[in-house]
Amino acid sequence: MINIEVNGKKIEARENELLLSVLQREGINVPTLCNMSDLLPTGSCRMCVVEIEGRENLVPSCAFPVYDGMKVSTHSIRAVEARRTIIELLLANHPDDCLYCVRNGDCELRKLSDELGIRSRRYSGTRKNYKLDLSSPAIVRDPAKCILCGKCVRVCEEVQGVSAIDFVNRGSDTIVSTTFDQGINVSSCVFCGQCVAVCPTGALAEKSQIKEVVTALDDPKKVVVVQHAPSISVTLGEEFGIKPGTDIWGVMTATLRKLGFDKVFDTAFSADLTIMEEAAELVQRIRTGGKLPMMTSCSPGWIKFVEEFYPEMTENLSTAKSPQQMLGAIIKSYYAEKIGVDPKNIYSVSVMPCTAKKFEAGRPEMAQDGIADVDAVLTTRELAQLIRMRGIDINSVEPEPADNPFGVRTTAGKLFGASGGVMEAALRTAYYLIEGKELEDLKISSLRGFKGIKEAHLTIGDRDVGVAAVSGLMNAKKLLDEIKAGRSDLHFIEVMTCPGGCIAGGGQPRASDTERLKARMKALYKIDRDEEVRTSHSNESVKQLYDEFLEKPLSKKSHEILHTHYNKRDVYR
Repeated sequence: MINIEVNGKKIEARENELLLSVLQREGINVPTLCNMSDLLPTGSCRMCVVEIEGRENLVPSCAFPVYDGMKVSTHSIRAVEARRTIIELLLANHPDDCLYCVRNGDCELRKLSDELGIRSRRYSGTRKNYKLDLSSPAIVRDPAKCILCGKCVRVCEEVQGVSAIDFVNRGSDTIVSTTFDQGINVSSCVFCGQCVAVCPTGALAEKSQIKEVVTALDDPKKVVVVQHAPSISVTLGEEFGIKPGTDIWGVMTATLRKLGFDKVFDTAFSADLTIMEEAAELVQRIRTGGKLPMMTSCSPGWIKFVEEFYPEMTENLSTAKSPQQMLGAIIKSYYAEKIGVDPKNIYSVSVMPCTAKKFEAGRPEMAQDGIADVDAVLTTRELAQLIRMRGIDINSVEPEPADNPFGVRTTAGKLFGASGGVMEAALRTAYYLIEGKELEDLKISSLRGFKGIKEAHLTIGDRDVGVAAVSGLMNAKKLLDEIKAGRSDLHFIEVMTCPGGCIAGGGQPRASDTERLKARMKALYKIDRDEEVRTSHSNESVKQLYDEFLEKPLSKKSHEILHTHYNKRDVYR
């Protein structure tokens, strides 16, 4: 350890540790725009510049290693004035439409402008006529609001391995765009929304469907139902100042009813249903020599990634629909028949952590007789916006249960919100289907946590079953390349598009620190630890659905309603 001095205070640091990391650990706030904690620093925005005694120039703290005896001033007159100038230059040709911007009240550029006391425009730049890109089913690009921080480029390339966008042109003509500056719908984009999650301004946003949902809610001829994904209850509260990781399941259910939804269902129910189908499919493939390793199909960004970059492996994907689409299909078939309503008069909404779910809902395969399984998808952030629009104070809402028959779920279904949760839930049921008894320890520790690739081997029957849980598409790429090179010890692979799983989805409340993500994951693990029914095959409502409608997993009826097929690239362009 070495000693440095920051603003007159002695601090211990590790030798060659980057200065910004030390400052953040000590709770000293230095603003940044381009820095991403898990990636190598670029030092490009210069917002984090500080003054170091003995050095003539200011240095970017994100890329400057500490040394013994260093004396740092983080908010000297020079440093603050440099930051002010950077923001003023960024504002020189930035649109003056903050009142109408999707990031109004949540814009890092505006926040820094406020902190630095910028109240007038000192510099004026030429306004360029950028086109708004509305081509994607999930994401809107507004290049006029881009400040070239590079976060979206880096997360797309270095974290997701997709490289759908990059810096184009040089000098003052530089922009972030797709190849040949075409619409993002014809790029390699998988619509994961990680670019939206890291963007500091309104340059990237989810394509909102709030207007369509409000219109449906106001239509007396429509039966409007809503489902909410397993992770939403432990993330939505953050939008309203509630401690990260707080489970507000009952409050959220009651709030959705106050918004006017006729029925509120839990997607964790159909997560249990997904497990019944996927576990049965895995057992069938193992016993009959089917295509292995089987890969989960719950994450639509991952599905498009396979179609885009590994089309030869589409047969490895489970044919089971995602929980969102399964519940949507059941609502428009079994439930419509049960309540005596024409499926065309049911408007089905889902609240999801993921922007790619908007893309998934619009896929042509996700419809029955021309009727979409899911009509509209709201992200967690959109739901929060809708709640605020309707003037509901969730802190004063009394908890209520979800509606039956799709409100009963197990903790296995709830685990879907975290990386490794699908695999853990599936193994519990696959083991039961083969052995006829429960796993001795339902918690599979090796599949938990934030590690990008997690592996486990279980003895099921007379076979050693190898599994892997992957989050982040760059990690998926690494594993798929190993399989293509001949690796053969894995039978089942779970892939979540977003690092950490759905708790860190592109539509979730923005989390710049890993502690918030850890709190979300811990909340899901706590639910699994504390509740009694922990296996999908123990869900009585799922059993009833099979008895009354689906017959059994992988039956002709379940294949018709709950399964689909996937295509090779270029199909959706």
